[in-house]
Parts: sequence; C-alpha cells; structure tokens
Amino acid sequence: MKRTLLKAGRWLLDALLPRVCAHCGEDLHYLRTAPLCPGCEGGLEPLGPPHCAVCGLPLPDGGGTCRDCRAGGPAALAAARSAYVFNPQLRSLVHALKYRSRADLAAWLGDAMTAALRRFPELSPYNFCAAVPLHPARLRRRGFNQAGLLARRLAAGANLFLLDGAVRRVRDTPSQTALSKEQRAANVAGAFAVAAPELVKGRRVLLVDDVATTLATLDELARELRRAGARDVAAFTLAREP
Repeated sequence: MKRTLLKAGRWLLDALLPRVCAHCGEDLHYLRTAPLCPGCEGGLEPLGPPHCAVCGLPLPDGGGTCRDCRAGGPAALAAARSAYVFNPQLRSLVHALKYRSRADLAAWLGDAMTAALRRFPELSPYNFCAAVPLHPARLRRRGFNQAGLLARRLAAGANLFLLDGAVRRVRDTPSQTALSKEQRAANVAGAFAVAAPELVKGRRVLLVDDVATTLATLDELARELRRAGARDVAAFTLAREP
C-alpha cells in the first residue's frame, strides 16, 4: 500500500512538474530517479584503464604515464583519478549543477562517484577527504559549493571522514576556463590556506572536485596541505577533461 501511494505521489508530481533529461530534454518516466534518459545515461564514459598512473588522464593508445607526467607531472599530488570522462552528457549535468542551481543533482552524481571509487584501489588508503573550497564571495553568489556537495555525499557513501572547513580559498581567482596550463598554475598560486592544520597533520587526504583539467588547482591545494603536515594528498574528481 505504501509503495503504491509513493508511486501515485511521484506520478502526480511528474504531472504537475514534468522532469526532462538534463542533456537531451526528453521527458523522463515518472519512476526514473536518474537525471538523464536511459540513452544519455548509457553515453556516460566511466574512466578506467588505460589511464596515466599519476594524473589519471585517459590514454587511448595505452602506456603507463602521459607525456606531461613523464616530464614531471603534479608536484604535490600523489595521484589523481576521476569517475568519468568529461563528455557532452556529463558536461550537461555539471553545468546544470553549477550554473543553473541544480544542487539536487549532487546526490546522484555523488553516488556515481562513490560507486566509481571502488575501481581505484590505489585510493583506498585515503580515509579523509576535503572539498576544493570556493572563495566566500563566489559562494555567496552561487549559494553552494558543488565540490562540497559531492564530497559530503562521497564521504557518506564511501565511509570517509569529511574534513569540513579544514581548507579555505583566500583569493577569488578568475575562471580557469580560457587559460593555458601555465596561466592556470599562476592563477591559483597562493589561492588556498589550511584553516585547521590539526585536522590534516599526518593524514592521507583525498581532495574532491567536480572537473579536473590540468590539475593546477588540485596540485596547489595539495601543496598547502603538504606544508601543513598532511602525509599524502591525492585527488578524486567526478570528471576528467580528455
């Protein structure tokens, strides 16, 4: 009886506020919980091997490490991994989350990250996680930190300790989107501070963010955590730019 009433409630809600696929706009079945239609959800690309052993970049032609990591790679990050390739379907979800105030998407995306984390046993020693913080001014404009929402869901699903408030952004940096790799690194230099060193000292910390491109932001934050005494720092993101 309770299940029947729940289905009826979902049907009525869908009739009043119909849900559509976040990518293609197709109507979603009223019992479907995913924010994508079956076809678009099937188009998501889980990021598995072959990928760079250091930065996690997809390596369609195989190999152990990418060219950048053979030349040096991230200075402070022990490793970086991602749940999915940042393809058009996932881009639609991330943009809806960040720019159209769809904070509700973080639960589904965070659960997807939790399931994907099991594919990377090399991240299993990291029992503490922290979200890449937003500057307070940007947080006020957006109303939430998408990385924080993902980290909270991941921590609950993967049994990690969330270091909430341990790191902060002290400089409101311009968007990284149109910048080169070198410009991105310069843009985020000195942008972060560790607010609570006692929370990170001697611990292995997993940084959580939505999208990784050059890893400049994650590496800069990892550098500050290492300076504050973190034993190791790795990164896990929802998506990785191919």
